[in-house]
Amino acid sequence: MLLSLLFALIPVTGAAKMVSIAKDEVHLRSGPSLKNEIKWVLGRGFPLQVVKSRGQWLQVRDFENDVGWVYASLTRPTPHMIVKTKLVNIRSGPGKKYKITGQARYGVVFRTLERSKYWVKIKHESGTTGWVARRLLWGW
Repeated sequence: MLLSLLFALIPVTGAAKMVSIAKDEVHLRSGPSLKNEIKWVLGRGFPLQVVKSRGQWLQVRDFENDVGWVYASLTRPTPHMIVKTKLVNIRSGPGKKYKITGQARYGVVFRTLERSKYWVKIKHESGTTGWVARRLLWGW
């Protein structure tokens, strides 16, 4: 009985909602209003985790754990990922045995094309595509 009561008190939540920036330059603000200070300017595809919403505004968190507000209509539910380590290898297939076809540095944003448990197929705005180890990226 006590055990079932404890489980009843633990909230069951799904994966956090993610969005990406839909325009070339979008302001991340300190509060949910155009009157609030601009903290950052984010580029197209930049992935963000939604913390909460207030009216037409979303409070979001980025891969560095910075929090701010963005106007919801300036985001899309299009999956993107960002490099969270100093340097990653882009490979021709999902595994270390595949040829390295390129590299990307910290902060580079990619469109997510396909996901497996440990690897993600990505595409850069330049047209470069390939696979990167999932643990080296942040987003969805």
